Amino acid sequence: MVLHPMVKLQRQVRSLVDSKLIKSSDSLWKIALLYGDDWPHWKQELQDFGFAMQDPVSELLLVDTWEESDD
Repeated sequence: MVLHPMVKLQRQVRSLVDSKLIKSSDSLWKIALLYGDDWPHWKQELQDFGFAMQDPVSELLLVDTWEESDD
């Protein structure tokens, strides 16, 4: 089974929280500083899933399954 790219992002972000580099209460835009040139791609992915950059990191970590909508 191939992992959805968002699962990989979620795991990386969870690792950042676990290592105390960011807090789960931080806004999603804070991870932009850690992703550099790749950030525009991840920002678009997050927005496609309905996230706003002001949402807390904890919202991203709560997602159980990542499924693309067909619309």
